[in-house]
Amino acid sequence: MDKTKVLIVDDSSFMRKIIKDILESQPDIEVVDSARNGKDALEKVIKLQPDVVTMDVEMPVMDGLTALKEIMEANPVPVVMVSSLTSEGAEVTLKALEYGAVEFIAKPGGSISLKMEDIKDQIIEKIRIASKSKPRRIILEKRIIQTPTVRKETPVPPASVQQKKTVLPFPVILIGTSTGGPRALHKVMDDLSSNINAPVFIVQHMPATFTKSLAMRLDSISKFSVKEAEDGDIVKPGHAYLAPGGQQMGVIYTDGILKVKLTKEEPVNGHRPSVDYLFNSFAKYNFSKVIAVIMTGMGYDGRDGMVKLNAQGAVTIAESEETCVVYGMPKAAVEANAVDVKVPLDNIAFEILNAYKNITR
Repeated sequence: MDKTKVLIVDDSSFMRKIIKDILESQPDIEVVDSARNGKDALEKVIKLQPDVVTMDVEMPVMDGLTALKEIMEANPVPVVMVSSLTSEGAEVTLKALEYGAVEFIAKPGGSISLKMEDIKDQIIEKIRIASKSKPRRIILEKRIIQTPTVRKETPVPPASVQQKKTVLPFPVILIGTSTGGPRALHKVMDDLSSNINAPVFIVQHMPATFTKSLAMRLDSISKFSVKEAEDGDIVKPGHAYLAPGGQQMGVIYTDGILKVKLTKEEPVNGHRPSVDYLFNSFAKYNFSKVIAVIMTGMGYDGRDGMVKLNAQGAVTIAESEETCVVYGMPKAAVEANAVDVKVPLDNIAFEILNAYKNITR
């Protein structure tokens, strides 16, 4: 069996030992070495060529963010950030994800955590996910020329379905993503035109502290007003609603008013928030003028909901494999024949605008 080789980077010998013991309890993972700071990590990445690096944030000599940027510029390797479950830890982690980290582990109980065993399964799963990802030289990426794409032929819904359409006064845009999502969302929300008179609903698989910070970061760069959704929010065009970590986000439609509905129902496909939960919430009403997007992520969350939306005549868009950090969720939707358009990340906003123009003619 080819083992996943992991380099552990943390200035705490205790944390290095805990993480090593967790990972080496698995027959398919091998810890090849550890490093006490970012400078040490850079040298060992070049020397050992690990499959995955776990990177602490706060370290002497060279911190984790600086080391991450240098790794992604010079010698890209999947990096999993290890940070505390605080607002400060969330902010730094989101920066790291934008710089090219593929995943993160939130330490329970502080920077020197005595509770890492409590999240043992999560740590192992994230290392395995990272080992299947495609890190990129973020600084050197070239923009992709946006050109119109040829949509797959989709059947016109039967008259019986068309007659049952719920007509909203505006189109809606739904976006679902997971591993690699924060950076992809940053790109799409930055690119989305202010001429789009529609609300945006976003599901990103993340804990609660992190979704609040993500909403703030997206709001700072987007032409839309982005917020972490609250139960009962009246949905308005020009606003984007990010599902809070630990809650499912759907909608209710009564008396011509669309509102956000948050619940703590059971996870769907192992996730809360879940992309399928959001998509199915919209499919239940058979709304007209829906644009649904699935981007980078592990697994198949969003596939079943996209199948339903596509059958109802929604425009469905998936990120193509060449720009996905993990080509899981989009691939599942494509293989289910539920995708109209498959394009690289740089073209997602362009395709959303095209779809918006077509459905509002």
